[in-house]
Amino acid sequence: MKTLFSIISLAAIVLLFSSLSINKEAPVLDGDSKVWETLIGFGAEAPNHMPDLSIAGASAERGEQIFKRGITSKPKGGKTSKQSNHFVCTSCHNIEKEHDDLLTTDPQARLEYAGKNGLPYLQGSTMFGAVNRSAFYNDDYEKKYGDLVKPTRNNLREAIQLCAIECSQGRRLNDWEMESVLQYLWTLQYKISDLGLSENEMQKLNSWMEESNTKNKPAIELINSKFLKGSPAHFVTPPEDRKAGYGLTGNPENGKLVYDLSCLHCHEHETFSSYSLDNSKATFKYLKKHFKKYTRYSVYQVARYGTSPLPGKRAYMPQYTSEKMSDQQMEDLRSYIEQEAR
Repeated sequence: MKTLFSIISLAAIVLLFSSLSINKEAPVLDGDSKVWETLIGFGAEAPNHMPDLSIAGASAERGEQIFKRGITSKPKGGKTSKQSNHFVCTSCHNIEKEHDDLLTTDPQARLEYAGKNGLPYLQGSTMFGAVNRSAFYNDDYEKKYGDLVKPTRNNLREAIQLCAIECSQGRRLNDWEMESVLQYLWTLQYKISDLGLSENEMQKLNSWMEESNTKNKPAIELINSKFLKGSPAHFVTPPEDRKAGYGLTGNPENGKLVYDLSCLHCHEHETFSSYSLDNSKATFKYLKKHFKKYTRYSVYQVARYGTSPLPGKRAYMPQYTSEKMSDQQMEDLRSYIEQEAR
């Protein structure tokens, strides 16, 4: 059985990349070439989150439905139960590129990109290129989840399960659901055009590809230098004096971007929260009043600490790390809210 499983797994890998593989007779890279395909073509080791194509019923289509709607059709008919009654994956994660520079962790650059491209500004990292990463639940997430993060550090399947159970307050994914989600995430992997390679670098890669089919360390290093292998995550606290704030001058125009793309994403029409926000003066006055307080209605409090599930209501708010919202952006948001409350 073990030998048979190995043969099936190997065949699955070959099948996955046969549709993506580089033409070995005329190896030419272009913008549409997939990054993992290219790395493996240069001799890099395949990641441990290759989808297992031997799992019956798994498909990228079902994975997309689970990711976006939390529910899909069962392989033998009928519908699954909701993965979570509170969230879907897109509550906290985009599926698009969040910046042209895949090395940036600058929250302001990310906010401006979101504004220009009609994206929400969310607490979670985008799932675009998730399969190109090798580290998950990085840095301070151990403070929040403790030993639960240890299996996830270098294992995307375990990271997805932690997100499904703890972050979304939902149920564990079964095998075919997990492999479906993985197959979907593989459709979101980076292409060569996403890496910002110069013309000279592209020429080098094509030249190296023509020279040899053996492992090419410089080519692998060049490609890997163009994107992060994990999303940095550092928790920060609210200002000590909440009346004074962080001591920064707020920009209300930038604060409006934060409010529209972040706060309203979850709270307008109670989309993912029972706490409703809108653009009325009454709402802005309420938020202004609570900024200075130490309650779950203070923007400082919930943005930096998040909220915990309440008895009988498991939905909660995740906090923003320093990489997802800066202190300056917090003051920009406060400035906008105070402006609109007048």
